[in-house]
Amino acid sequence: MASPRLETFCCPNRDAATQLMLNFQPQIFNGVCLGSASANLLLSIFQLLPKRGQGPRKLTQTSSASILLFISACDLLGCLGVIFRSTVWLGFPDFVGNISVVNGTDGWPSAFCVGSAMWIQLLYSACFWWLFCYAVDAYLVVRRSAGSSTIFLYHFMAWGLAILLCVEGIAMLYYPSMSSCENGLEHAVPHYITTYVPLLLVLGLNPILFHRTVTSVASLLKARQGIYTENERRLGAVIQVRFFKIMLVFAICWLSNIINESLLFYLEMQPDINGSPLKNVRNAAMITWFIMGILNPLQGFLFSLAFYGWTGCHLDWKCHQKEIQWDSMTTSAADHAYSSPVGSSLNYESYAPGKTVVVNGNNSDEALGMLSEGSDASTIEIPIASASYNLKDVDATLETQGSHEKQALVN
Repeated sequence: MASPRLETFCCPNRDAATQLMLNFQPQIFNGVCLGSASANLLLSIFQLLPKRGQGPRKLTQTSSASILLFISACDLLGCLGVIFRSTVWLGFPDFVGNISVVNGTDGWPSAFCVGSAMWIQLLYSACFWWLFCYAVDAYLVVRRSAGSSTIFLYHFMAWGLAILLCVEGIAMLYYPSMSSCENGLEHAVPHYITTYVPLLLVLGLNPILFHRTVTSVASLLKARQGIYTENERRLGAVIQVRFFKIMLVFAICWLSNIINESLLFYLEMQPDINGSPLKNVRNAAMITWFIMGILNPLQGFLFSLAFYGWTGCHLDWKCHQKEIQWDSMTTSAADHAYSSPVGSSLNYESYAPGKTVVVNGNNSDEALGMLSEGSDASTIEIPIASASYNLKDVDATLETQGSHEKQALVN
């Protein structure tokens, strides 16, 4: 799990609410975290492995494809941190118990506690920033504002801000020493603010950016076709459903953190948190605490379902020598918005027979080419066919048909 309470566990003088969470079934809780993180790690890797009948997945050099890879990498590394931390807490209780010793001579328990908590918090914070960058990139692509340099800005935003806020929060929490941390809200509040800023940013701004992206795509399609047919409506529905899945998974995994922290802050403000009037609040805090331990580490696998859908169970261990095109979709377009785990930045399917429009600077028509104008990193692939043809194939076919017709007239 990822919670700012992990850092406060390292403080010998913990507040009453933090001590309540630390003492509530620690063995069971760490076992739950270990099981959830291990399951997420295995299932996420299984999702990315090649499946029989699908062929090798093509890696495209797009900004959004890179962002998806960094989101997955941050989540997997964060899960490794949760697994390592939970394993130590379960396997070496005496070692962990030395964290509470004030002015102890052995500094390794405290170093382990702070280091593992910072590792988890930093990677999940970077994951939040990458999710925000994903929404920004999708909006910039359809607004024709994304360029090859944007990916460097995303790196600066995600890693730079994550490291800056994490270090600043930890420094404020442990200033001037670990024995003074949690000694008043002036130490804890800045740490909690720097932790929850990226989470609240994704919850608040990503839906707005996704909505503006959908609106912009609809306007572009309407301007290109001159009319807004069922195909364009279906395309808009595909985009909306995919963005909705992303936000739904994020809300499911992280709203419990906000609820739990609100309950614990409320308990901290009370003179006696063990009083009978606060029993329901304590129970709610403990329940959400365990929910966090289950859902936080599962974020990666749930996101893989939102991004790519279930990729199947039959693994393919053979190496293919040539690229195999994806089969045309036979189910709902809304359920299969992405046809490749690391595909283009916006890859949607519609069902109007005729042609496939690929906007990547190489195969594009003049109107939709504006979507990736001046960008080598942003690609939009909009299949509008049950079979895959690019524009050059379509043009060649039309020219061949025209030649045959002219020859028939001459004869």
